[in-house]
Amino acid sequence: MASSDRPEPLRLGSKAPNFKAETTAGPIDFHEWANGEWVVLFSHPEDYTPVCTTELGAFAKLEPEFTKRGVKLIGLSANTIESHGGWIKDINEIAGSELRFPIIGDKERQIALAFDMLDHQDATNVDEKGIAFTIRSVFIIDPKHIIRTILSYPASTGRNTAEVLRIVDSLQTGDKHRVTTPINWIPGDDVIVHPSVKSPEAEKLFPKMQVVKPYLRFTPLPKDQTSANV
Repeated sequence: MASSDRPEPLRLGSKAPNFKAETTAGPIDFHEWANGEWVVLFSHPEDYTPVCTTELGAFAKLEPEFTKRGVKLIGLSANTIESHGGWIKDINEIAGSELRFPIIGDKERQIALAFDMLDHQDATNVDEKGIAFTIRSVFIIDPKHIIRTILSYPASTGRNTAEVLRIVDSLQTGDKHRVTTPINWIPGDDVIVHPSVKSPEAEKLFPKMQVVKPYLRFTPLPKDQTSANV
C-alpha cells in the first residue's frame, strides 16, 4: 500500500473515525453504538493467536469493572465473525471467562486502516495476500468520540488490562476534579492540581493543597471521590 493511500495518523485529541461493521453482536454503527459512553477499542492481528487469546480472556473477566465506569469494550480482529465465534469458545474455556463484548470482523483491514493500526515496522508481518497485519493497539475514547489515549504493543508483549482501567480512572477523575495524576498513581493516592487552576481558586477548591513548587501542587483525593468508587 502506498503511503499516499494511508489516512492521516490519529493523534490524542483526534475524533475517532466512525464506521459500520459486522461484529459478534451484530452489525453496528460505531458512534451510535458508543451512545455517549466511554469506549475502549483494542485490536488483534488474527484469531487463534496465543498472546491475544490471553488478553481477551483478561478483558472479559474485567469487563464488569469497565461497565461500572460507563465504559464499553469492543475488540477487533482481522478475521470473519464466524472465525471469531470459534475463537471465543476457546477463550472462555482457557480463561474461565464469559466474553460478552463485541468483536469486529475486519478481514479486509478497512477499520484498521482508518485507525492507523497496520504494521509499519515489520514488512514481513503480512497475510497470504500480502496485506499488513493489524498491530495490537488500544484506543480509549471519551463520550464526545475524542481519542484520549493510544497504546501500541509489539506482538511479543501482552497488554495490561489493569493499566487500561487505571488510565480510564485517571482520565475520568481528572475531567471531574480538574486534576492530573502523578507517576504510578492509583485511586486514593494524592493527585496534582491542574496548572490551569490558578490562585485563589486553587486554595478554595483544594483547601488541603500542598505546594511543593509553584508548578507542582499536590492535594489529597480519597478513592471514594474518584471514578473507581463504583
